[in-house]
Formats: sequence, C-alpha cells, structure tokens
Amino acid sequence: MGLRAVSSPPTRTFPNPASINVSSQSRLSLPCRRRRDICVSIIQVKSFISCNCDKGSMAASEENSSLFPIFILTIMAIPIVPYTILRLSRAFTRKTKSIHCQCDVCSRSGKYRKSIFKRISNFSTCSNLTLLLLWVIMGILVYYIKHISREIQPFEPFSILGLEPGASDSEIKKAYRRLSILYHPDKNPDPEAHKYFVDFISKAYQALTDPISRENFEKYGHPDGRQGLQMGIALPQFLLNFDGASGGVLLLGIVGVCILLPLLIAVIYLSRSSKYTGNYVMHQTLSTYYYFMKPSLAPSKVMDVFIKAAEYMEMPVRRSDDEPLQKLFVAVRSELNLDLKNIKTEQAKFWKQHPSLVKMELLIQAHLTRESTLLSSSLLNDYRRMLELAPRLLEELVKIAVIPRSPHGHGWLRPAIGVVELSQCIIQAVPLSARKATGGNPEGIAPFLQLPHFSESTVKKIARKKVKTFQELRDMTVADRVELLTQFAGLSDNEARDVEHVLEMIPSIAVDITCETEGEEGIQEGDIVTMYAWVTLRRGNSLIGALPHAPYYPFPKEENFWLLLADPVSNDVWISQKVSFMDEATAIAGASKAIQETKESLGASVKEISAAVREAVEKVKSGSRLVMGKFQAPAEGNYNLTCFCLCDAWIGCDRKTNLKLKILKRSRAGTRGHVAEEGPTADEGIEEEEEEEEEEYDDYESEYSDDEDDEKEKKGKVANGIANKKEESTPEGSGSDDK
Repeated sequence: MGLRAVSSPPTRTFPNPASINVSSQSRLSLPCRRRRDICVSIIQVKSFISCNCDKGSMAASEENSSLFPIFILTIMAIPIVPYTILRLSRAFTRKTKSIHCQCDVCSRSGKYRKSIFKRISNFSTCSNLTLLLLWVIMGILVYYIKHISREIQPFEPFSILGLEPGASDSEIKKAYRRLSILYHPDKNPDPEAHKYFVDFISKAYQALTDPISRENFEKYGHPDGRQGLQMGIALPQFLLNFDGASGGVLLLGIVGVCILLPLLIAVIYLSRSSKYTGNYVMHQTLSTYYYFMKPSLAPSKVMDVFIKAAEYMEMPVRRSDDEPLQKLFVAVRSELNLDLKNIKTEQAKFWKQHPSLVKMELLIQAHLTRESTLLSSSLLNDYRRMLELAPRLLEELVKIAVIPRSPHGHGWLRPAIGVVELSQCIIQAVPLSARKATGGNPEGIAPFLQLPHFSESTVKKIARKKVKTFQELRDMTVADRVELLTQFAGLSDNEARDVEHVLEMIPSIAVDITCETEGEEGIQEGDIVTMYAWVTLRRGNSLIGALPHAPYYPFPKEENFWLLLADPVSNDVWISQKVSFMDEATAIAGASKAIQETKESLGASVKEISAAVREAVEKVKSGSRLVMGKFQAPAEGNYNLTCFCLCDAWIGCDRKTNLKLKILKRSRAGTRGHVAEEGPTADEGIEEEEEEEEEEYDDYESEYSDDEDDEKEKKGKVANGIANKKEESTPEGSGSDDK
C-alpha cells in the first residue's frame, strides 16, 4: 500500500456542461425569475450547509480510489520496463551469423527452418506471453488512470462560473444569473442540469460571494482556508470499509499474498528439487547409474546402463507397441550383440527383460541404424522424448564415471570414454558396430558415416584409392577431394558440396598442457600440482562456437568437449572438466580471473598481471579455452599420462596428448596440504565387489581401450620435475592435426 499527502482542494466528479440540455424557459419575466431565484437561493444555502460537511470525506474517498491503480501501475512498471529493454537489446544485438550446418540434408530435416509457425512458437514461449500479458494490463491501467484523471477535477469556482481568477463581485453575480437561466431546475427539467446547478454553480457562487471564503480560496486554494495533511491509502474504497465482508476480503488477501503464496511456491520448489537435480535429471537416475557403473565397463555395455534411467523407465509400455517392436527387433537384431550360435535362447533372454528396457534399447538402435520409419505414431513420440533426454543423461553418466572412487581420488577412464562414444553415435545416428577396426583403420567407418550421402559402399569405393582413414580424407585438398567424391565415389556435384560444408564444420583440436607446482621448482610427492591446459579449436569456416551437423537428431545440440587427464594403464582419471566454446564472455571472465589469481599468488607486479590477462583474453577470442585443475602429486616415480579431449557430438575429432610427469622424492619440509575431492566418494563402510575376470564381447573395442603397451611413445621433455608437453599426433587416436 502507498501513502500520499494531499493538500490540494477537494475533487468532484461533474458532468460536462455542454452535454446538458438547456431549456427554453428563459423566456419568463424578470420579476418572476427574481422571486424564484430568491427561493432557490435559500434552498441552495441549506443544501450547501448539509453537503459541505461531508465534502472532505467524499473527496478523500475518491482520491484514495484513484491512487490504487497508480500504485499498481508503478509496482508493475519497476521490474517490467528494465526487463523488456534488456530482452529487446539482446534480441537486436544477437549475432545474425548462422552457426548451424548449411548442407542440403540438414536443410531438409527442417530442424533449423524458420517458418512462420516456428517463429510463432519461438515467440509464444511462456516468458514472452507472460511479458505481453503484463504489458496489456499496464496499458489498461494507463487508459483507466487517464480516464479518471479527466473526470476527477479540483473544485475551481472561477472555472465553473466561466470567469478569470480575480473577477469582481458584479461579474460573479452576472455569471451566476446567466448560468441560472440555463441550468436552474425551474427552467431546465434535465436531471443532470439540476445536479450540476446544485453541486457546482450554487456552491461556486457561495464560495466567491462570501468575503472570507473568497479570501481563503485565493490564498490557500480552498474556501475553508488552510487545509491539514490528508493521508490516502492506495486501495479500492470497498476494501477500506472494514465493516462487513470487505474486512474479510482484505484479511484473506493479506493472508494469501503474504503467507499462502510463498508457502505454495516453497512446496512446489521442494517437491521438484527432491525429485530432480539442477540439470533436470532425476535423483533415482543418478543412484542407478552410480550402482551399475563399473571400472571395467566395456563401451558396448554402456548402453545397458544408459537405458536404466528412471526417466526412461517411467515411459508407458502399451500393448499396441508389441507388433511394431517385433518388426523393429528383426531390423536391428544384428546390433544387439546376440550370440548367433544360440540365437533362440538369446532372443528369449532379450524379451524376458523389463518391458521398458526392451523398448528403450530397440528405440535407440532404431535411431543408430536410421530405421525410425518403422515406428508407429505412439512409438515416434516416445522416440523423440528419448532423444530429447539423451544429452543430459549422458552428461550425468560421464560425471558418474569420473567421480573419485579409488583411494587416491581418481575416477574411471574406460567407462567415461565409452559414454562419450555412445553420445557421439546417438548425435550422428551411427551404429556402434561401425566403430570396429576394419582394413587397417582403427577408427572403423563411423567417422565417414556422419558425412552426408555417405554409406558403406561409398567408404569401400574411396578405400580403393588408398583413402582408408577419415584423417586422410580431411588432409586432401579441396580439388582432389571433389574429384575423388565425384569420379570414384559416385556423388554428384551438389552432394560433394554438402560434404565440403560438413568437413568445414568439423573442429580440429589442439591441446597445450602444463603441470607445475606454483612457486616451487619441480614437483615432489605430496605437492599440490596445478594443471594448465589451453584447448584451441579451429574450423575450416572460421567459426568458433557452432552446432554440429546432425540431421537425424531432431533437436538443436551444442557441441561440448570433455578434457580428461588420465593414466590409461591404471584406468584412473586424475582431472576431468567439461569445455564449451559457445559462451565467449564466460570463458573470458573465467580465464582472466584464473590468470590474475595465479599471478598474484606468485607476487607478480600489476603491469605483469595486466599483460598476462590481456594475453589470455586474446587467446580466448581467437578460439582457445583455459582449463585448470589441481591434484595431489602421487608417490615418487615417472608417470606416463594422457590428456584426452573428447567431443560429445562429432566422431573422429578427438585428441590425445601424451604427458610425462616426473615426481621427485620429498625433500622440502612440511606438506602441501590436501586436494579436496570433487563429488561424493564411495562409502568406506561398504565393500565393493570388483570382478577381475575379463569378459569376451563380440563387439567393437574402443580406440582408447588398449593399454598402449605396444605404442612407441616419443620422449617427453622433463626438466626439474616440471612437465610441459604439447600435443602429439598418434596413429591410434581418432583426432586430427590442425590444418
């Protein structure tokens, strides 16, 4: 409620004199008119005395009623106007440069098509419609306030009589007689004329003919003299009548707004937060993933854990879906890793699983094999819902895999890589079996199948021309590649142009990683080691942040990268962090803050700090991201680590960087402290069974699943215990060198 000090003259709502019919009874003789004027004047004096006592209360009532919409309009305008300006400024300053794939396949998918229906749907979001409704309400309030401001006018005697301020008594009497002829009840039978004459003309005449009233009006603006301070409450008049039901309405309003509404919001928030995490993933899903995650989880077995999400288990299983699922099973049976020797037993075992698990696995395989045309309308809705939830579930599954569980606080590498590879296959709609090494190609044909118009036969055709790996295709010149695709692979010129568009979208990653102990020479056991990794992204079309080519994935998907510093031999992940190239402003702020804090801890001058921050900002703007992490140095020895930079949307652009880390024996006094572990660890009181028996799977092996014993590593640079190793191109990796 708002309070307003009122010292102005009382207000009255009066009709427009022009709208009152003027009677023709002004033809009466003058003596008759004078006698009637005297009688009416007596009546007017009595009326003035009886009405003047409640004049202030009525005016205050009308003033209070007019304050309420003004108060509501002010409260609404304070947040709405700045928020609207911010939204409009963001909309007009938004980059018009397209960041999605421009090939014909993506265009035909309609995912990025800006039709009139999509524009309406993009505009008709909940926030936009709410904002529009609030502006409509504000417009109605402005119109209402403007309307009542015309009706409620201050009591101006001179204006009512049609005179200028300071008119003489004779002029006042002449004006009064003239208006009496027009509006007197005896001469004008119009009820509005009678009301106007009694309420305004006669009162204005009385206020100006009495010397004391006129002097008070000219000095203080009121016939009664100086007025005291009046307080107005910005509430409707019916709520201020505390007698009867109005008091109950006001009480219920106060209780509802101040108590019930916050309580309702709190209940909704707590009920939702108790079921979902901040990433809108159910807590039950995280518990399930944590339970089934194992350090020896093969990449093909990640699917079995992924489909156990509570969101998928809650999807309905209908009897009408049995026949379409049976047909789908026949189409994707080769991708289910069934033992062909005991196919009947394997099929019976597969159908004995929980119906939701069977349904989800078949839907995912239908997407990977691009057989979604076999789905019914009801299954198609479940299929889209499954794909919509997949990115956030896979992200949480990666986090579960790298949660520190070992005694040294390390996560697990093999399942983390398997989850990222599954994410790549789902986004690109490529079957997992396509990742099997074939014909001397450790990557398989999966990277080729993400290109438009490519199939297994196309890959075999270009393999005859000694182009067996995806990197070899990328390293070719544009002219040679177009000639290969058009003359030998059987693609048309337009199809070859689509391939070039996609190859320009595929990122090339470079990683420059350094591990050191701040302020010390060398790394000794027990030290707190800081990892600095600059991840640089380059594309053929010069974009930094972009949406991947994914025509079979029906939703826009941002590409994200996972940086894992791990020991492939022990299957331990030392540091893990998600990297995004979409938000440049956040990356600049994070890199500047990290560099500034590091330099300040080393005692650098202000000039040196400013130079380092400027250099970091330039790196970020040119397409680099700074990744920092801390870990506690292990026992003395040499450690062959590998930095994995894995993309969750593209196949074939991952990068491996070898890093040799030498830990010296503790020679300095004291300890370096303890590195806080991120995330929950395994409960100490629970014994966890680890199966050491190796299982043989008839599926693909991840390109990162080897222990790399046979790999010939290049000698790293190790000096004074400080490891600084730049990226190396390895034949096993699916990554590619920068062009």
